[in-house]
Amino acid sequence: MRRHAASQAIKTLFAKACWEVYDKPLDWFIQQSVVAGWSATEIYLKDRPESREEILRLHRESGLKLIAQISSTGSSPAEHLASLQKNYRHALAYEPIAINCHTGRDIFTFDENRRLFEGALELSLREGVPLLHETHRGRALFTGPLCRAYLEAVPGLRLTADFSHLLCVHESNLSDQPETVDAIIAAADHIHARIGFCEGPQLSDPQNPAYRDWVDLSIGFWTRIRERMARDGKVFMTVTPEFGPPIYAPLEAASGKPIADPWKSNHWMRDELRLRWQI
Repeated sequence: MRRHAASQAIKTLFAKACWEVYDKPLDWFIQQSVVAGWSATEIYLKDRPESREEILRLHRESGLKLIAQISSTGSSPAEHLASLQKNYRHALAYEPIAINCHTGRDIFTFDENRRLFEGALELSLREGVPLLHETHRGRALFTGPLCRAYLEAVPGLRLTADFSHLLCVHESNLSDQPETVDAIIAAADHIHARIGFCEGPQLSDPQNPAYRDWVDLSIGFWTRIRERMARDGKVFMTVTPEFGPPIYAPLEAASGKPIADPWKSNHWMRDELRLRWQI
């Protein structure tokens, strides 16, 4: 009963990522997203062929909100900070409701990445648009214990929760890290709803009954984030199903095609969450 009550107290905006159809024209993607009933998009802005004016126009005319994706890049922590600041400011021009970032590197020291997070937090507080750091392999937040350590070291740090990476990195269901899971859930303001498992960041087909336990586990994490945001008095939350294209998507040996169509998997994931959350 408590979960149902929490579900009714907060609006959910489901965002359609264009990752698996990145080579398609954006007007086609926007049209398909509107027809399929999505509330927002999530787009990695770098190298999009469309102009800022075109991207803004398509979103305004369609009524879709935008979550911008950026990353920090470079060969040194200083270059990563400079690129993060530049890319964040660039993203602001697209009027996003939030900015999701792949931040730092797993090869940087703790203090090097900490300074990145501190600089990012200062910037987002000054500009007012949430900057959310994704739990992601290869980046600063690539393990559960490090996520928890950075959250303790940088009060105010906010996350995009992508548990699929952590399930894969730790080769476990994270049941041996309850305090870390609690910390991530407490700091997450956006969800990437892809199902990972102990041997990979993306199931071949989330509808396969053989993976039911992993699906239930991930939805359990996301439901706890939903409940926490409702308790915090948030008006809405954002969720982006993010099953990716080949070669992220496991392939059939004979045809070389994905075992399950990522576009369809993302729609199924949204509809499954609507069913479970009764929205």
